[in-house]
Amino acid sequence: MQTETVSQNGLMTDGNILKKIIFFSVPLILGNLLQQLYNTADSIIVGNFVGSNALAAVGSSTSLINLLIAFSQGAAVGAGVVVSQYLGADDRKGIRDAVHTSMAIALILGIALTIGGVFLSRPLLLWMHTPQDVLADSVAYLQIYFGGVVFNVLYNMASGILNAVGNSKRSLLYLGSASITNIVLDLLLVRGFHMGVAGAAIATDISQLVSSVLAIGFLMRVPTSYRISLRQIRIQKKMASRIIRIGLPTGIQNMVISFSNVLVQSSVNRFGADAMAGFGAYMKIDGFNILPVTSFSMAVTTFTGQNYGAGKIDRVKKGMWATLAMGFLYTVATGALLLLFSDPLMRMFTDNTAAIAYGELTMRYFCPFYFLLSILHGLAGTVRGTGKSIPPMVILLVSLCLFRIVWIQWILPFFPAIDGVFVLYPVSWLLGVILMVLYAWKGRWLPQNKVK
Repeated sequence: MQTETVSQNGLMTDGNILKKIIFFSVPLILGNLLQQLYNTADSIIVGNFVGSNALAAVGSSTSLINLLIAFSQGAAVGAGVVVSQYLGADDRKGIRDAVHTSMAIALILGIALTIGGVFLSRPLLLWMHTPQDVLADSVAYLQIYFGGVVFNVLYNMASGILNAVGNSKRSLLYLGSASITNIVLDLLLVRGFHMGVAGAAIATDISQLVSSVLAIGFLMRVPTSYRISLRQIRIQKKMASRIIRIGLPTGIQNMVISFSNVLVQSSVNRFGADAMAGFGAYMKIDGFNILPVTSFSMAVTTFTGQNYGAGKIDRVKKGMWATLAMGFLYTVATGALLLLFSDPLMRMFTDNTAAIAYGELTMRYFCPFYFLLSILHGLAGTVRGTGKSIPPMVILLVSLCLFRIVWIQWILPFFPAIDGVFVLYPVSWLLGVILMVLYAWKGRWLPQNKVK
């Protein structure tokens, strides 16, 4: 029966809590690492076969890309929470309506981002003080990337649905296919056909097309209540309102935090192409350490959504503590490893000694404090899974955005060295942890246990 298929597929309302979260997290971690791999492949191949200026162009584009796609990522989070709550409540009609409305939202957002990204790339890069010797490559990379960003948005939404129903292994499989496609095309277009940053952007677009087609194709074939029918993809006002109500705070949070990162990137840009290349290269390495932390957060959001929907509040609390423990142990271990192997890691991207020095300096400010992010994201993910996404949004906006803007505008001028930019990150993480712990300790984020 269909009900049995849904209730047994990835449900986390029973069984060993730590085991459930770990088994759900592993495919998410591997999937996010694969996604980071094909993003990093662009930088490694461009840095080695084109040059450090091209590496700077690709690296400095990341913050703008994150800014422009941030809202769509929030929508995917909202859809995942709604689907997981309906799954926990065993509401098949709710699941169907949520899935089809989510895909309609993704299509609209993807088209809007494609148009906006192509036309806004150059003015935004100029506003970021991008040096002239990097500007042309940066514009080319961004415009081509946004030409295919609709596939990124569609995949993220489909992946969010798969994760919400506990089928994160599929996301891993499709990201693996996309990563292989991207690396092969990077080598072919950048090294073989000498297409520079344009070739890297084209490779990324095609790989995102591959992952979106595979994920949506699977959802169109699966014989359960979360199966996609093209004829049923439409905006249902009440469902869209619920998805947006939960996803909008996360989307705004992502956008504003990404905006603060754009300001940070603008500050780095003032130090020239070498600083841009070193900082950009390390931020790719940084992703391999941070993405597992966000994967734990995504896992506990789904875990919390299902158990909150099923009325099992005690499991929600235990899931939170398990997530915090895993995140802490992981970030302490990997932070130490990154510091130990900082030089060979940076040399994967470039042999420019000045750029390498900037990258290693960034590591010394970031790596010892990654454990703060594990606490921040673990608590935020748990609270978000109950449908209360506004408190985490406010806390993250204050610490990771407002504080950073204040620092850049009024404190950084007193510290003209680039160290003043890098130290901003751990200080803002600490502020976020303090605020999030206070809310989790005193806030009424677990009232009653019914999906409304």
